[in-house]
Amino acid sequence: MSGSVGDRIASLLQEKRVFTPPASFSAQARIKSMDEYRRLYRESIEDPDSFWSRHAEELHWFKKWDKVLEWEEPYAKWFVGGETNICYNCLDRHLSTWRRNKAAIIWEGEPGESRTLRYLDLHREVCRFANVLKSLGIQKGDRVSIFMGMVPELVVAVLACARIGAVHSVVFGGFSAEALADRNNDAGAKLLITQDGGWRRGKIIPLKETADAALEKSPTVEKCVVLRRTGHEVPMREGRDFWWHELMEGASDKCEAEVVDSEHMLYLLYTSGTTGKPKGVIHTTGGYMVGTYVTTKYVFDVRDEDTYWCTADIGWVTGHSYIVYGPLANGATVVMYEGAPNWPDPGRFWQIVEKYRVSIFYTAPTAIRAFIKWGDEWVTKYDLSSLRLLGTVGEPINPEAWMWYHTVVGKERCPIVDTWWQTETGAIMITPLPGATPTKPGSATLPFFGVVPDIVDREGNSLGPNEGGYLVIRRPWPSMLRGIYGDPERYEKQYWGQVPHCYFTGDGARRDEDGYYWIMGRVDDVLNVSGHRLSTMEIESALVAHPAVAEAAVVGRPDEIKGEAVVAFVTLKGEYQPSSELADEIRKFVRQQIGAHAQPDDVRFAEALPKTRSGKIMRRLLRDLAAGRPPGDMTTLEDFSVLERLRQSEE
Repeated sequence: MSGSVGDRIASLLQEKRVFTPPASFSAQARIKSMDEYRRLYRESIEDPDSFWSRHAEELHWFKKWDKVLEWEEPYAKWFVGGETNICYNCLDRHLSTWRRNKAAIIWEGEPGESRTLRYLDLHREVCRFANVLKSLGIQKGDRVSIFMGMVPELVVAVLACARIGAVHSVVFGGFSAEALADRNNDAGAKLLITQDGGWRRGKIIPLKETADAALEKSPTVEKCVVLRRTGHEVPMREGRDFWWHELMEGASDKCEAEVVDSEHMLYLLYTSGTTGKPKGVIHTTGGYMVGTYVTTKYVFDVRDEDTYWCTADIGWVTGHSYIVYGPLANGATVVMYEGAPNWPDPGRFWQIVEKYRVSIFYTAPTAIRAFIKWGDEWVTKYDLSSLRLLGTVGEPINPEAWMWYHTVVGKERCPIVDTWWQTETGAIMITPLPGATPTKPGSATLPFFGVVPDIVDREGNSLGPNEGGYLVIRRPWPSMLRGIYGDPERYEKQYWGQVPHCYFTGDGARRDEDGYYWIMGRVDDVLNVSGHRLSTMEIESALVAHPAVAEAAVVGRPDEIKGEAVVAFVTLKGEYQPSSELADEIRKFVRQQIGAHAQPDDVRFAEALPKTRSGKIMRRLLRDLAAGRPPGDMTTLEDFSVLERLRQSEE
């Protein structure tokens, strides 16, 4: 690709609404004004060593670092020579304070039972399980696969690995045996931790059965620990499989945290939704710890009196950074929920918010659009007055969903932090600060401290206001990935070989006249229509602005004349029925909103869209469907019946 105008992505979305933080929120916030944000941001760019040192010193180090950053493109080392332990910072550090008796985790199972673990309890459980790991022969540097549902023991397992310096690789509990085996083998995992089963929409997810099938193809895994959750009968292989509760019975609750180097590998996380070999993103200890701690503190403005709920699964990076490490390092109280958002009915999330008086709520745009589809009545029947801050993560949020979230959930009094970041970045990169940043629906707003983003063409030339291009990061940041496990060439080529001297995010974006960033979706999802490069996210935003549309996904199909034709898959709100008249009305509506080039050639109605288990729409499968091709890799698809229903609707 050249750096010509053809590289640039046409930006069609116009959004003029601006919401300033409520004065009452700003008065209490850690960062109270844009002047304060700009001063700190300037320091983080002009004098990053002192900025990051000051924040790192809030945490515990067994040995202080000699140097803040060592950068040899594309490899970074942060807090060089420093020694610490992230589990110590999440637990032990709080035990000498009043927080020892504070709730660390409030957990609700899908069937309705609940448990609370104080920092003291969590520390005890983690120490015991760390000793179990040692008794099974796990040592510093060994890789441990974790294949579990959203239960407190998943947090215990993760922190126990970190405590002894073992490397955890959490594999989302909805993955297939094939996907689990691939990840076990790529990591060279020595141990697998799983459970008999988990609950999802009232049914048992057979985790042990999947694990057993994966272990047949995982030669490096020697032993398997099984948590009893559902109590149904599962086969246990003598000498390989061990019950969690039996191992824990005799385990001591005394286990010193292993002193590790700042650059010691903390975890591997395999990115989903791609074909081919799994890609194990490497995160190390010191920089990741500082990055997640500081972003949690400032982006969520988290306080001791808060009850914080991130609805993600720990199988994804959002759960690693903003359920486990960031909140616990800040001494927060974290809500965890095991099951589906619509079980036994679509009010479950809001019932949990009311029950536990959740004050900070962080979820995905996909979930928000599902709430819209299910109807406002499921939200308004619950008391959500405890909420003070809302957040979104996972993909760009369209302005209409943002406005619904603001008015129906937040009652127009809660700031919304629309956060942009990735598995690879480890922590939030572009975001509002809730007490300082005026927000615009659909914009992730401004860079976090120490982050230097830019919008460029393929040659790396900066583009002007409202010119769509490639989103890159020009400088290293503490929580950045350190490589792809076993594949340095792929790391160098994919992330640092696309645009000179920049980290290439793979996302298209634009920056408006106020310097606000608008993420336009994956570059792979850009359509070439009659010589115009169009962002699917912007067309989807226009579609969802139509009163009948709950959710939409846009893909291209080959077209002899235009190059690509625009195909829109649309899910309607409950009270609307599919019809050719409605399809025409929706096409015209998009034309009025953002122009003739973006008008869909086809509007196809769908009961539901194919999604990964983290809630991302699998546009790749929709592209195959639109083009009449057989679908590619479906290992990360949540509900296979969705694709079948879509296929039948085509016939």
